[in-house]
Amino acid sequence: MGEGLGEWDDEPEDPAAPEPAEDAPGLFYPNAAAFVSEKLAVTYRRQLNVQGGTTWCPQWWKHAEAISRLEALWRAWEHLRLDGTTGMSIWWRDHADHHMTILLSADGPFKGCNPDDGHRTKLAPLPCEEPPAGLF
Repeated sequence: MGEGLGEWDDEPEDPAAPEPAEDAPGLFYPNAAAFVSEKLAVTYRRQLNVQGGTTWCPQWWKHAEAISRLEALWRAWEHLRLDGTTGMSIWWRDHADHHMTILLSADGPFKGCNPDDGHRTKLAPLPCEEPPAGLF
């Protein structure tokens, strides 16, 4: 091992390797919550009608599935916003419309919640049994 190399470094740095981009753009929104309230909620407008099949929970962050899907939407948006050609079209088609259709559906993670009356915990986790030992 050469002088100055760390324990896991077994080859010196390549002087021709590109330097990490110091001017790489940062995040536009600091977190998923800011993205949801400042971008998604004001852009993705729908008539909410719990009986008609479109619902939303104002406390979306109390739903694990919603957190995961909205975090994915935010991260995809942050990445695709940098593509000035088709980035936003891809985000809408492959990400926003897909996840929001599921989130807003009457049988989605917000089932039982009401955009006017708020959060209601009604859905139980899916039942799971322990797999046989050694299967995974």
